[in-house]
Amino acid sequence: MSCITQFSPNKVILLREEDAPDKIKESERMLQETVGKVLTIESRPTSIYNVVMIARDTADIIEEEYAHGGKIVVNISGGRKPQALGALFGCYARQDMVEKIVYITEEDKNIIELPILNFGISRTKRIILEEIHTGENNVKNLSTKIGISRGMTYNHIRELREMGLIDENSLNITSAGELAII
Repeated sequence: MSCITQFSPNKVILLREEDAPDKIKESERMLQETVGKVLTIESRPTSIYNVVMIARDTADIIEEEYAHGGKIVVNISGGRKPQALGALFGCYARQDMVEKIVYITEEDKNIIELPILNFGISRTKRIILEEIHTGENNVKNLSTKIGISRGMTYNHIRELREMGLIDENSLNITSAGELAII
């Protein structure tokens, strides 16, 4: 409710687990009854603990609303911690489409604006991650597909490993790498 009164949206999308507990369903019902006549309220299912899936779902919703010209303010306060983190990472994946990311304190309902960050990877590094994600694990093939030397490919892989986006011992993408390419 704090976000609704502060930002006056015309649409609220609630991201929650598929089989939400009765307490959450009751909160949604109360929200629908109090403000549902003046703004659109939707619930979208997502995972409870899979941060990558939650981030992907969040990024998809952001893209959808952005395509309709929506001003996007994301409140990461509700739900479980993995859901809040997933929503935050989804915002980072679409940082150019998000106007604000906020957290509302439970005690005094203060709105804290969070920075809108990004994953800070170049286009080339992103392509390498995407190729590895699709199963490519040969550096020669990677360098050919991307159009850079093997030496440069190895440098990018080393940097991606240092960033925690590629596994230290194999040419596999990590969960953090999956988040970076959403």
